[in-house]
Amino acid sequence: MNISGAKIIMETLIEQGCDTVFGYPGGQVINIFDELYQYSDRINHILTAHEQGAAHAADGYARATGKVGVVIATSGPGATNLVTGIATAYLDSVPMVAITGNVPCSLLGRDSFQEVDIIGVTMPVTKHNFIVKDVESLADTLRLAFKIAKSGRPGPVLVDIPKDVQINKCDFTNKPIEEPYPLLKASDNKLMLAAELINSAKKPYIYCGGGTISGDASAELIALAEKIDSPIGCSMMGLSAVPDDHPKFLGMKGMHGHYASSMSENEADLIIAAGVRFSDRATGNKEKFAKNAKIIHIDIDKAELNKNIPAYLGIVGDIKDSLARLCDMVEQKKLPEWSERIEELKKIENNAIKPSKALTPYNIIDIISSVADDNAVVVTDVGQHQMWTAQRYPFKKPRTFLSSGGLGTMGFGMGAAIGANIATNEKTVLVTGDGSFGMNLNELATAVSFNIPMVIVIMNNGVLGMVRQWQTLFFNKHYSNTTLNRKTDFVKLAEAFGASGCRCESIEAFEEAFKAAYASNSPVVIDCAVDCNEFVLPMPPPGGSIDDIITELKEAE
Repeated sequence: MNISGAKIIMETLIEQGCDTVFGYPGGQVINIFDELYQYSDRINHILTAHEQGAAHAADGYARATGKVGVVIATSGPGATNLVTGIATAYLDSVPMVAITGNVPCSLLGRDSFQEVDIIGVTMPVTKHNFIVKDVESLADTLRLAFKIAKSGRPGPVLVDIPKDVQINKCDFTNKPIEEPYPLLKASDNKLMLAAELINSAKKPYIYCGGGTISGDASAELIALAEKIDSPIGCSMMGLSAVPDDHPKFLGMKGMHGHYASSMSENEADLIIAAGVRFSDRATGNKEKFAKNAKIIHIDIDKAELNKNIPAYLGIVGDIKDSLARLCDMVEQKKLPEWSERIEELKKIENNAIKPSKALTPYNIIDIISSVADDNAVVVTDVGQHQMWTAQRYPFKKPRTFLSSGGLGTMGFGMGAAIGANIATNEKTVLVTGDGSFGMNLNELATAVSFNIPMVIVIMNNGVLGMVRQWQTLFFNKHYSNTTLNRKTDFVKLAEAFGASGCRCESIEAFEEAFKAAYASNSPVVIDCAVDCNEFVLPMPPPGGSIDDIITELKEAE
């Protein structure tokens, strides 16, 4: 059939399995949006309040399902407003296709109205990007974008489409959905070497990251841990890969990780790293990191091997296949002395927990987890609340924890929670702070307009908590621009947007409010008064290692 470029976009999206797109209209995508009107029975378009929110929504949609998220924006400011969302997806390896409009080809490079070289702008934060200057190549370019986005280590791809290409016509023929490029398989020799190292290890430690989730390798990881009697720790991005109540799981490690998880890694003689990148937040001082351990690093992306931490044995390959084959190669064993030491570390950690009857961050998380079911998707913004959630929430199923890890994007949460709910149809809980919520609270309009059944829990301490914590500990309490002193009434704000809202200052009030909000079928904002001197612990000092970790404070004022 001979159809316009805008119609080709619709047909190709449907062909590639896309049923939902997020976006915001504008002059250079008006033809695309006209077709979205015509295709509204086949493609659901979610109009957000801002293009950044649309990008985060497409990101949340992808994280919650593993499918490719799609976002559409116009040229110029529309396209540049996507950049933070694209970069967020890129740093966390999230499959996304961003479609932008641009001025007609004849006006490119002439500083035309709302013209920006979005290809040049996004090159550092995309797996690949394209500008389509011929309608004949449009469909195949979009197909390739989907293929690249979901192949190997996933990531965002941008396709820039000038307006004349949207208008021009050509013949279009449907093709099958693009399958990802074949995954690399780890070599038998490398896996056998890994098995030998594991068989001789007395104190193994498995460290899993986001690649375990995107590679659908949770079952294989757990099977390996059970067979070799190894504890499991994870990066923040690896949370939800292993059920929190699994006896081998120690939780998140690293800067704000669990004491037992971080100390176990530090004492291990072998670290099996699966789908992680050894970021600075996970390692601390790299010169002192895991100095007594050999490291086996398994990753689909060769570039990650030896990038941050030298691996004794680097293995490139599909993580699911690699772990399954490795599990078949290793010997079944029990390590009673190592297991006993792990239990000692867990006891030390548990003894450091001080119960409180106040409305503390941990009590808030405990109440949320006691009410929410295992399928609920928990989303966070970035800051102290993010770490408290990562430390405390007992995730049971993969893809139920969504948070910006690599870029640390304040304002990520509202869009991501909306996208996750639309993708899964599961109840969504956003845990945020007053600082992060202020970044993109305009997306409350989107949540209300589409009647998203989400609960927004604001840990409101009146400050930019994480930065203030650093100022307290390391900058002589110079609270430079971290005390907000804002007069925003979040309850009235919620009501102004058309949502419900309430304020809580006690555990009892919060429990009652959260139960009611969770049972609601529309957005609810709960504003929780939290002490600004509640800190995220443990944490090492700047440039410190596990040996310098701060586990408690005598004074935090």
